[in-house]
Amino acid sequence: MTDFPIDLIKPLLEEINIPFSDTLKERLNTYANLLVERNKEINLTAIVDPESVVIKHFADSLLFFKAVSLRENASVIDVGTGAGFPGLVLKIARPDINLTLLDSLNKRLLFLEEVLKNTSLDAKLVHLRAEEGGRKSEYREKFDIASARAVAKLNVLSEYCLPFVKPGGSFIALKGPAAREEIKEAENAIGLLGGKIEKIYEFPLNEEKRIIADIKKISQTNPKYPRISAKIQKQPL
Repeated sequence: MTDFPIDLIKPLLEEINIPFSDTLKERLNTYANLLVERNKEINLTAIVDPESVVIKHFADSLLFFKAVSLRENASVIDVGTGAGFPGLVLKIARPDINLTLLDSLNKRLLFLEEVLKNTSLDAKLVHLRAEEGGRKSEYREKFDIASARAVAKLNVLSEYCLPFVKPGGSFIALKGPAAREEIKEAENAIGLLGGKIEKIYEFPLNEEKRIIADIKKISQTNPKYPRISAKIQKQPL
């Protein structure tokens, strides 16, 4: 097993008041090893260098806590979770979170199940497309937080994610350095979906920066949303 440089995130954990325990370090190291190993079989990440995994996946995910004050036992759904970012990292940092990991590819969910088993953590794994999950009564408007770290534009991502959030909750979008214009362009779509841009945060990440949009759910989402994926992509709000 490779020893990943997990100590690199110790200053960040101190900032967000999360103890840098042996258990947390061991769980992240196990996760990183499984990520790199399983990546040889299924496409999980282009980032496999140990230091880059710790900074660009783990630290990047943990910046969530600089933007969000999460109550104990909060319900969080990570939409299009992929290899588990940010959702599974949030769970390792805060095991009290009631986490749901949603993805359309079952191979990724099998990987996440393996990580959960090897780190003695639990989460609900949901094999659905986001627009299907957002229409199902057991998931629609049931979560305090929906998170996503995806390349889709925010107007598209909001239609996938806001239907999961209960009124009073938030959709937290982890975006890249050029996201401010994209966020402005998504204001109309967010309003149509029952949301409002609460705050935009900008944090340094090594020599790069991360923009996090906190989108508050202020009213129920109209039942006609989310639309089918083809329509969301071809005719974004």
